[in-house]
Amino acid sequence: MAHTRVSVNRNYYGKVPLDKTGKPIPKNLWAKRRKSSWEVRWYDSEGKRLSKSFKDRKEAYDYARSIQDKVDIGKSDKPRQITLRDFTKEHKKLMKGQVAHSTLKDQMRALDLFKKHVNESILLEKITPRCAESFVSERLSQGLSPATVNKDIRTLKSIFNRAISPRGYLPEGANPFEKIKQRKVADKPVKYVSAEEFSKVFDVANNLWWKTFLSVAYTTAGRKDELLNLTWADINFENNEVSFAPKRETDTLLSWEPKDHESRIVPAPESVMQYLADLQNEADEFSPYVFITSRRLMHILERRSKNKWDENSEIINNMLTRLKRFCRQAKVSEFCFHDLRRSCMTNWAKVLPIHVVQELAGHSKIETTRKYYLSVGTPDREMARKIQEQLLGELTNF
Repeated sequence: MAHTRVSVNRNYYGKVPLDKTGKPIPKNLWAKRRKSSWEVRWYDSEGKRLSKSFKDRKEAYDYARSIQDKVDIGKSDKPRQITLRDFTKEHKKLMKGQVAHSTLKDQMRALDLFKKHVNESILLEKITPRCAESFVSERLSQGLSPATVNKDIRTLKSIFNRAISPRGYLPEGANPFEKIKQRKVADKPVKYVSAEEFSKVFDVANNLWWKTFLSVAYTTAGRKDELLNLTWADINFENNEVSFAPKRETDTLLSWEPKDHESRIVPAPESVMQYLADLQNEADEFSPYVFITSRRLMHILERRSKNKWDENSEIINNMLTRLKRFCRQAKVSEFCFHDLRRSCMTNWAKVLPIHVVQELAGHSKIETTRKYYLSVGTPDREMARKIQEQLLGELTNF
């Protein structure tokens, strides 16, 4: 059991000074005339004594107070040593199942890049902010965009936070990426797909599958992978609702987790529910999925049985190519599936409070809803102009 008290002791060293008669000075004069250091002592959770020496008394007592705070909450243990190589292996093992496959894949990519930069045999505690700065500088010198490098910074910062807690390899405040600032990136204009543009693309979509997929995407703000992982069990025809929920692997289901591991239920218009009902009438009984045909599902399951299926693989190939072709045929500016999601949320935001949009969209942080998805369109700018004109019109001296 850990001791609850952190002590500060004064240690004397070197020969005892002599007085005028050549005799060693008495102990009551040592404090003023003999060389000394200050030692902070405490015990970890396994009863092992730890210590650290200081030349200055104030530094020792300040450090003792900080250690006492850690002892009081059970965090007095000395960080364990581990190499970056072993930490990477452990991280992959521990995080599997805790985060989405794509997230873990991105984390391992960032760690592998960082290992090559600093040498994988380095101890975690020896990695300094200078190492992090050097890594960022090297990535930028390779011609990568600031947005890509910022993603590396965020990813590695998150990983090293786990090295502090819960794993205990680094002390508090020792994250080498903690104070590495992200590079400034100009915000890209958000593409808003108007109802008129959507209608034109919808008209050229050449079959019921595409019409249903596009209409669900445009009205539920579903991410592409969320839509492709929808099953008929997720469609509530009675209440006109679509559920985005995790799937456990079975003989006919693929393992899948929504982003941020949060399920949500989204209302859908009756017209969209009718397209879903029509699509269900055309579907056979083998595939439980709304948008994965039996033929495609059988192909995926066969590859899975041979361990050749990557969870990050495209469930349906060439979808974006087809969508861009529809845009060209409809003579509207090209957009992607995520633009349909953004546009749906923008439409919601015109009449719903932002916290409601956040929940329907499945964002863990409301800042994401505000910063990335709410587009200011021409009608909004016109309304802003009219508000200012009305205000100025009330002034008698303008």
